[in-house]
Amino acid sequence: MPKINGKRLIQDLERLRSFGATGTGVVRLALSPVDMDARGWLAQRMEEAGLSATIDGVGNVFGQSRHPGPALLIGSHTDTQPTGGWLDGALGVIYGLEIARALAECESTRHLALDVASWMDEEGSFSGFLGSRSFVGASVDDALDHARNRDGLLLRDAIAQAGLAGRPRVQLDKTRHRAYLEPHIEQGGRLEAHGKSIGVVTTIVGIRELRLRFTGQRNHAGTTPMSIRRDAGAALVAFIGRMDEEFRQLADADTVWTVGRIDLDPGSFSIVPGSADLSLQFRDASLARLHAMKAALASLVRDFNAKEKVKVEFLDTEPPEDPVTMDAALQAQLAEAAEALAPGRWEAMPSGASHDAQVLAPHLPACMMFVPSIGGVSHDFIEDTSEADLVLGCEVAARAAADILRGMAR
Repeated sequence: MPKINGKRLIQDLERLRSFGATGTGVVRLALSPVDMDARGWLAQRMEEAGLSATIDGVGNVFGQSRHPGPALLIGSHTDTQPTGGWLDGALGVIYGLEIARALAECESTRHLALDVASWMDEEGSFSGFLGSRSFVGASVDDALDHARNRDGLLLRDAIAQAGLAGRPRVQLDKTRHRAYLEPHIEQGGRLEAHGKSIGVVTTIVGIRELRLRFTGQRNHAGTTPMSIRRDAGAALVAFIGRMDEEFRQLADADTVWTVGRIDLDPGSFSIVPGSADLSLQFRDASLARLHAMKAALASLVRDFNAKEKVKVEFLDTEPPEDPVTMDAALQAQLAEAAEALAPGRWEAMPSGASHDAQVLAPHLPACMMFVPSIGGVSHDFIEDTSEADLVLGCEVAARAAADILRGMAR
């Protein structure tokens, strides 16, 4: 089996961390100057590892083995949230780099083809999953022409400023690429709580995002009796309680829902709110349960409108993301590698967060593995994983990668 170099792995993770380092975290937004500096460094490291590296027309960094296929593709993303952690997707990219080197240094695996990718804008500074969507051939032209970051910069202009305009875009080659592996930090506390070191992902959950608008009557807060008020804010709060009760009856242990934002109009102590908006997101690995939750919500709205003075309507704010199941055979190979290197210290689990793997999965067999997040924290400057778990995770991924590639060669 190939042997990873743990010291080299940590050094590369720390070096990547230095691009945009802010306290214990990292601010490396997609297509920013520091992001492009990091991508340039990564391409250089890929070349040093024996890969043929390129930065394509949307900013994907792609390192291709010089060996002919069939190839395994390992990837994730190196852009961050505005207050990002140092590992997140960066872990998966550096794992891929280290595994490529380990395969090349092992007599029995040096002939195998492993490609490595850092996808652009997974975090959605401009347009979420831009790089992986471009790679699988999805149209990104609308995003190029209309997507802007929080500073108002147009995506197409950002690409030009980064010196990428006119470059060809790397495309999935199904004659070469036979499988995709994405290692990642868990971004939750399940592994830590269960005393496990490795998670083998079964499903990436589906997501629904909606906005509910409550319409009442704006009025004076001091002179309007409670009995005749049409208080949109109070109605919103009452509705949340009913919604929680309905969702809990449908949920399993991994179902989550979040009221992420509430806006009251006009938002004054002295005025009864005339309207109120609620932003809602719910996630689950079961498509049937997602449908049931939305149906329950619609039923609640109908019942509320029939009985209450305040009226409510809801609409989808984002296109739905359906659950994506990881390839069963690849899951089994990850589980076998985990049991060999961390016996009894791994578990199968869903991913509650979205990942580039869900974009690639409809196009080639895909799998994911997790390492623990300390305290279950991610997307924050204090995000961290123990060095022992970082190294073990790479060892598991390397063993699985070698087994997957050997299976392809048979």
